[in-house]
Amino acid sequence: MLSILGRNTNLCDRLSRRQFLTIGGLALGGAALPNLLRAEHASGVNGQGKGIIMVFLPGGPPHQDMWDIKVDAPQEIRGEFAPIATKVPGIDIGEMFPRIASAADKFTFVRSVVGATGDHYSFQCLTGQHNRNQPPGGWPALGSVLSKAYGPRDPAVPAYVGLSPRMGHMPWADNGQPGFLGVAHAPFTPHGEGKEDMVLQGITLERLDDRRQVLASFDRFRRDVDSRGMMEGLDAFGQQAFGILTSSKLADALDVDKEDPALRERYGRGFNHNRDDGGPRLLDNFLIARRLISSGVRCVTLSFSRWDWHDRNFIQGREDMPMLDQAVSALVEDLEQRGMLDDISVVVWGEFGRTPKVNEQGGRDHWPQVSCALLAGGGMRHGQVIGATNRLGEYATDRPVHFQEVLSTLYHSQGIDIEAATFPDLQGRPQYLVDHSRFGPMRELV
Repeated sequence: MLSILGRNTNLCDRLSRRQFLTIGGLALGGAALPNLLRAEHASGVNGQGKGIIMVFLPGGPPHQDMWDIKVDAPQEIRGEFAPIATKVPGIDIGEMFPRIASAADKFTFVRSVVGATGDHYSFQCLTGQHNRNQPPGGWPALGSVLSKAYGPRDPAVPAYVGLSPRMGHMPWADNGQPGFLGVAHAPFTPHGEGKEDMVLQGITLERLDDRRQVLASFDRFRRDVDSRGMMEGLDAFGQQAFGILTSSKLADALDVDKEDPALRERYGRGFNHNRDDGGPRLLDNFLIARRLISSGVRCVTLSFSRWDWHDRNFIQGREDMPMLDQAVSALVEDLEQRGMLDDISVVVWGEFGRTPKVNEQGGRDHWPQVSCALLAGGGMRHGQVIGATNRLGEYATDRPVHFQEVLSTLYHSQGIDIEAATFPDLQGRPQYLVDHSRFGPMRELV
């Protein structure tokens, strides 16, 4: 928060100026909530009703143990998991995912994701881009793009929410950066400092209204000289912060205890702590993501567990894969029952795959040559497999799918034309979201 040195000056309700500057996180200029929630509207499109839920699997999930079981490979490559039939004839997936198998007509299994950098980070899944040689300001995450393109649906609910908490390896904890779109479009992170800002900390609505009046009277310092847009639209952004403080909509969406207990059990509970230096195995986050989308959030990102299994690959898989199976299948089923599945796109993936050969510790090592993804919803044509790898799961032999193609498909599902839409970087140069001449939406899905 912003601290301003000087003598304490009493305001109209007997609170000191210093107290005013820190109450509820609404400190002038450095306010946590307003700086997270400021948003702009672009003209022409509103994306009404649409949204994205991205589930990031930190560490690189083993593609050959999930959606691409290699039954003809030697044992040291095939591993311990057997394939099972799915609802769609001719499609088999790993035995740890029986619930997803029973609803395979709602999913697309991408077995040939290529283009990974080999870095342990969520950046490429969030942007489709490498983090090297970025344009001025950096590439924006997809949630920031939706925030910029459409703005918030409701002044009491941010457009973009990230549920990943701090982790031992922080590049996995990245919920997405706004890049050259400006900090107005950064994700709101209720697991971070912003969570405290949603509660009036002993302040009545009448006293909060005094804060609003005093804020309006402050000089508009640095308003026009901040090249990153930190001060842009401060008044409107502050109003959204007040909207969240005076509405229970966002807080209610985050309060999973308000949900039907039977539905909560369908999602499962998991464990509310990080796995090693990775993410939590908190299945409530999948339900919270749906609740946030239902409340008007446009994009929710979350992480699940830690998949960097250099040892005990099959032991850890037997722990985590059934939980992922339960939560993802429940999420898709829940969206469908609410009539939301055609509008909400779901993607589950990690930063790269794992080595075909199981190592001496019973694990699989890093393998950026090919990986996998799971897609659902968004009005796409599901019930199919896209791409294939060779007999040993080493590389894509059919229909390689680049990270940018997945992002292009997600943007298309939200009504964004990646061949036409550009946004200016910090030097004012128009930037496409992806290399649209090479990586358009996946023709099999749209």
